[in-house]
Amino acid sequence: METATGIKTKILGTGNDTKIIFARIITGLIFISEGIQKYVIVTMLGPAYFKEIGFGHPMFWSYFTGTFEILCGTLILIGLLTRLASIPLFIIMLTAFFKTKLPLLISDGFLRFAHEYRIDFALTLLLIMIFIHGAGEWSADYKILNSKDRR
Repeated sequence: METATGIKTKILGTGNDTKIIFARIITGLIFISEGIQKYVIVTMLGPAYFKEIGFGHPMFWSYFTGTFEILCGTLILIGLLTRLASIPLFIIMLTAFFKTKLPLLISDGFLRFAHEYRIDFALTLLLIMIFIHGAGEWSADYKILNSKDRR
């Protein structure tokens, strides 16, 4: 059976790499921005867009997705529960791939797909990197996990 410390280490554990903050800033700010836009630009990115791409109950899914993007983007930005926060965002990216980008590849070919998917691809890879390596030294995760060592 896992101890509380073992689970805490698996969730918060991170290396002392300070450079990963750049990946967190990029990823966090983009997701926060995209989440806010789902509330503000309703006709282009909100419920109207979700209805256009075939979601039932587009109002729910738009605001549900936007909320997760804002909350998880903020957690990644400050480096708190970073690995856990990357999971819902990764699921959002997979859903976006299968609902919007894959049909584009099939209908318009690789070059159009590559152009449209470039930012999503980069964000997906950043999320995978953040999930694998954790938040880095300049993060709340690192400070929480290492606070017990200072006592």
